[in-house]
Amino acid sequence: MTESQFIENYNEYNNALTNFARKLTNNHVDAEDLVQETAIKAFRAMHTFRDGTSFKSWAFTILKNTFISKYNRKKKRRVVNNPIEDFTFALENTYSVRNDAISQLRIKEIKESIEELSYKSRLPFLMYVEGYRYNEIADILNIPIGTVKSRINFARTKLKNLSTIQEKLAA
Repeated sequence: MTESQFIENYNEYNNALTNFARKLTNNHVDAEDLVQETAIKAFRAMHTFRDGTSFKSWAFTILKNTFISKYNRKKKRRVVNNPIEDFTFALENTYSVRNDAISQLRIKEIKESIEELSYKSRLPFLMYVEGYRYNEIADILNIPIGTVKSRINFARTKLKNLSTIQEKLAA
């Protein structure tokens, strides 16, 4: 792959990488740092890219691995992760949300419910919401497709259960 091909491919997926990084980091600034670090790593490793494979999957794998490395370093240092600061942008991109008090409350509940998911369930679920197919998620996360399906199903079920509990408490 030439430098110009790399730049062309990377620019094509930069917005998708940024959106995914925001969902992983739960922080706009950290997401930008993660995307920038991913770009540097991908550029340095572009000679390892095999023609005929998906540039998108390759770049997302680098992003995911970079995130995991940072996450593990933070975990070892016992740094407390920030809560999801702004998941609203994803919801507004996915659904038409009215800007009123009820909608804002529902968005807050969804954010809190997603925070309740374990990392292993949250990551495939967010990728699925972002529009990735099961096989793409499996390739990027380097896990079997059956595991992807079960983790997404687990996340859906848990989110439904949390929603049901919240509705009962509100009644």
